[in-house]
Amino acid sequence: MLNWLVEIRGKRSQYEVAKEIGIAQSTYASIEVGSRNPSVQMAKRIATELGFEWTRFFEENSESA
Repeated sequence: MLNWLVEIRGKRSQYEVAKEIGIAQSTYASIEVGSRNPSVQMAKRIATELGFEWTRFFEENSESA
């Protein structure tokens, strides 16, 4: 589970964020729970929408960062 991503998303729903970046809510949910890794392009879109550095997805130990 990417707790840091859930915290950054805050009160916005997964559906809201997914809609804004143009992916299915189920795809976004899979990324949050850690069962799917985003592509670089998708990581950049999520990071831009939520306001963090996209490379965070690919940092070692990012699930606890």
